[in-house]
Amino acid sequence: MATARICVLYVVLSTTLAEDFKLKHKPSTKPVRLFTEEELTRYDGSEEGQPIYMAVKGVVFDVTKGKEFYGKDAPYNALVGKDSTRAVAKMSLDPADLTSDTTGLTEEQLESLDSIFEGTYKAKYPIVGYTASRILTKDGSYNEDFKPEDQPHFQIKDEF
Repeated sequence: MATARICVLYVVLSTTLAEDFKLKHKPSTKPVRLFTEEELTRYDGSEEGQPIYMAVKGVVFDVTKGKEFYGKDAPYNALVGKDSTRAVAKMSLDPADLTSDTTGLTEEQLESLDSIFEGTYKAKYPIVGYTASRILTKDGSYNEDFKPEDQPHFQIKDEF
């Protein structure tokens, strides 16, 4: 009799925990997009009700829930609507640093970039796409080094 009670308790707990897990870890249902520089500028926080996007390392994040930091007239609004990789690495809001170009960054700045990318952006904000420059070369051809399965948060079922 005690064994039967333990089995029933196990089944009930397993079902409850499985349901709890499903609710907390719901996969994204929206496919990721490819953004051109021009397209990304539309999501700069200037229009009320429009999402706010920014890219770091070619990955486009929806930072709308951080509107107090990234929205219109907010302290980090200069970073949105573009790929701000260099500015994030340098912790800079200088207009010259608001670019995806990482040429000339120090090892320390590159480590800082990786840390902020992983610990802040990937941890807090949903990925909505990639910049065209991450996937395409300057002449518009496909970047052979780009592998979707190696990208953060990529799930092949989200693409279909």
